[in-house]
Amino acid sequence: MGALKLKALLVSAALSTAVLSATPATANGLKCEPGETYIMNVMVSGHPYWVPVYQGFKQAAEAFGCETIFSGTPDYDITKQIASFEQDMVKQPAGILVHPMQSDPFIEPINRAIDSGTQIVTFAADSPKSNRTAYITSDNLAEAKFAAEEIVKQIGDSAEYAVLENPGQSNHDLRVTALISYMEDNYPNMKLVGRQATNQDSNAAYRATGSILQANPNLGALWIPEAGSAEGAVAAVLEAEAKVLIMHADVTPTTLEHIKAGNIHMALNPNQGMQGFMGFMATFLASHSDVFDPFNDYKVSGYNPVQIPYVDNGFAVITKDNADSFDLNTYMEGRDPS
Repeated sequence: MGALKLKALLVSAALSTAVLSATPATANGLKCEPGETYIMNVMVSGHPYWVPVYQGFKQAAEAFGCETIFSGTPDYDITKQIASFEQDMVKQPAGILVHPMQSDPFIEPINRAIDSGTQIVTFAADSPKSNRTAYITSDNLAEAKFAAEEIVKQIGDSAEYAVLENPGQSNHDLRVTALISYMEDNYPNMKLVGRQATNQDSNAAYRATGSILQANPNLGALWIPEAGSAEGAVAAVLEAEAKVLIMHADVTPTTLEHIKAGNIHMALNPNQGMQGFMGFMATFLASHSDVFDPFNDYKVSGYNPVQIPYVDNGFAVITKDNADSFDLNTYMEGRDPS
């Protein structure tokens, strides 16, 4: 055997031994202790959007032997969501994946939770000025650009459009403002004729859409940053027998049926299961950051070394052709919702 070949074999054997000896320690470090719990906290907790997100969160947790809790408030109320977050902190979980309804009011609660030993990751909406370790979301700018281009493709570049919105919720704000800016920069002949806050209330959206239609009989398209308001908007459009292209983000069983029926043109839906899965992984890794020693200043800065400023979980375009793939009842067959 040549000297070079012998040396290569020795190096390979040494590396294999090192890997084998290191694997058990790493594997043991990336498991939950008995009773170690992670919580997912949301507002409007009965909304179907959260169901696949929590399934992804729970599936990832089960792979590491962790326990999970779904939490939040049934209301669209920042005070009540923060109160539910405070109640979660009392349970002393290892981490909380939170969808902050508004960013700034969550700064202090998030920072206090982290100071007390609970790691915090945000998803879908963010609190960027807080000390949260990661943010998991779909690309709201890409969604807005896609929606704008599709609207122009369908109704032309010299038409009237309107938007509904939920002021104060970061991801919804961005979906709306980015679409308006994109239209202004690229299609100056597109005219914004209506912009009303509906705050995920289908009844408010029904009234707002009816008002916009009455004032603007030539309305060509409507962009909505979430599905709850889209439910009310499509009802108003159908009642008025208006020919308006409706596009929205997210999806509910109701809007899915309207897509199948052709009443809604399409929905841009974040990959919810991936959002929950990656949300858990980011929270779990932040809680188990002692398994590695990164080349940075975390020991003197005091910050958790697991800092993930942004993870794009992607989004899907839902149309008549693929709507059956987004049937929530089918997805949940055989799954534990709790």
